[in-house]
Amino acid sequence: MADLEAARIRSNLDRVREQIAAAGRDDVRICAAIKYVAVDQLSALVEAGIQIVGENRAQDLIEKQDHLGRDAFAEWHFIGALQSRKVRDVAPRVGLIHSVASDSALKQLETHPARAVLVQVNVAGEEGKAGIAPDDLRDFISRCPSPVAGLMTMPPFTERAEDSRPHFARLAELAGEHGLRELSMGTTQDFEVAVQEGATIVRLGTVLYE
Repeated sequence: MADLEAARIRSNLDRVREQIAAAGRDDVRICAAIKYVAVDQLSALVEAGIQIVGENRAQDLIEKQDHLGRDAFAEWHFIGALQSRKVRDVAPRVGLIHSVASDSALKQLETHPARAVLVQVNVAGEEGKAGIAPDDLRDFISRCPSPVAGLMTMPPFTERAEDSRPHFARLAELAGEHGLRELSMGTTQDFEVAVQEGATIVRLGTVLYE
């Protein structure tokens, strides 16, 4: 990733907020994905006013927090695939885990509880993709030892944002059925559609940095 400039990030952040407001929403949190942001460039995000960051890899989360300090951002989230053997490293370091999707992760959360989690749902039923099937959601939530704040999904890859709409709508429907408020859905290419369908957290990368 090219060198990041705080002024450019701040301008991009303002534009994203305007797009969210245009969808009639003022309650959507922006989680800046930092998977490809180097440790020495994180200070630009702080200066730009980014409040929430999400890391995909446990080791990078540890390195970035230890370098910058946990208080650098209002919230640190974990947004990558959650390996059960990494739960002990991740859980005490973040306010929210977006990607709980396995019985092995639930078992580890019994010993290493998280402050709050989102259950990842495989809404489209994609073969080989992480996520709980909608029909299995109630049982999975009931067995989760950490507080379940809501749901997360990653729809099938598509070139058209509009193609993701039915998957976002279905996740919102499932959240309503289970009495859950948080909906982590939408990335750079489709966050506006996700917001229209009820997202409360959008996970953004490129749109903030370029």
